[in-house]
Amino acid sequence: MADELVRVENICRDFGQGGKVVHAVRDVSFTAGRGELVAVRGRSGAGKTTLLNIIGGLDRPTSGKVFIGGQEVTSAAEQQLVTLRRDVVGFVFQSFGLVPILSAAENVGVPLRLAKVPPAEREQRVAVLLELVGVGAHANQRPYELSGGQQQRVAVARALANDPQLLIADEPTGQLDSETGRQIMDLL
Repeated sequence: MADELVRVENICRDFGQGGKVVHAVRDVSFTAGRGELVAVRGRSGAGKTTLLNIIGGLDRPTSGKVFIGGQEVTSAAEQQLVTLRRDVVGFVFQSFGLVPILSAAENVGVPLRLAKVPPAEREQRVAVLLELVGVGAHANQRPYELSGGQQQRVAVARALANDPQLLIADEPTGQLDSETGRQIMDLL
């Protein structure tokens, strides 16, 4: 595939040892192209989050390989993974993962700060993203002052901040009502 972005080859992830081994992910392989939406389905505890964490470089497989943009990430050094997560991959976590003491705008700005984007450009991008996800009026509010849907929108804006090539969203609508969930999926 000429525009292949992700290639997963025979990924397995085990936890534990001896007779207490849990096979969280077993022999998963697939490819995904740029601009393609891929959904991972399965029952609770089937290993979906583990697989997404491996693809995004947050966890390492027991065996198998993951390539993002042609670069193998499963054997990459930690600094390479930091660069990958900062510059290539955006994450929308199941539990939002917002920093409670930061405002919505500050949460969205974190990836831009890490990428050393100049303050004026960072503030402008944050404002655009918050408007894009429909929470521009809540820029100065802390996560605990926002509804679940608003928090998820802030999490989506943060994931999009550095214009990632790959967006990994782990149950991005799992904690939302159906209408807000539809809006989030439309946004993604």
